[in-house]
Amino acid sequence: MKVVDIADEIYRELGSPTDLSIPAIGFWLRSNLGRLNNFIHTDFVVSDLDLEILDGEDNEIGVNETAILKKLYMIHYYDIKLRAQITSMGTDTILSVRDGDSSVTKLNKNEIAKSIASVKDQEYKELQLMIATYKSTKASPRQVAGDDTSTSDTVYSTTSTDLNRTED
Repeated sequence: MKVVDIADEIYRELGSPTDLSIPAIGFWLRSNLGRLNNFIHTDFVVSDLDLEILDGEDNEIGVNETAILKKLYMIHYYDIKLRAQITSMGTDTILSVRDGDSSVTKLNKNEIAKSIASVKDQEYKELQLMIATYKSTKASPRQVAGDDTSTSDTVYSTTSTDLNRTED
């Protein structure tokens, strides 16, 4: 999958925010490829020729790896939003002002920060699950020993009976 396609998907999934651009997302994806490699034990690199993400055999990044990389970006995005919210807590945002009986309604920035943190935590939990699932589907046995399931007389069999088989 091409980097620009991944960046475009992320941009659209976030609702096309005005403070973000597809090239900025693409730059982040290329810059944080090492994190993906560390998490899922792969060897993706950015090609010097066309700046695309390739594995050791010059194949493009797959769908499963792309999903994990997108999730990494989502966590990054919500982390930026959370930091911005925390740094702006010193200022008050007034939602409404009434003159009769003097009422002022302010935005509760603490609750907004808690909501963003909750979304970020949920994204992180989903990332952990995706990584665990990826690793378990890519795992192969370290050793396959024995021939006790062979039904052929010619494969390691010294007698005419099948191994681990009973005839009824």
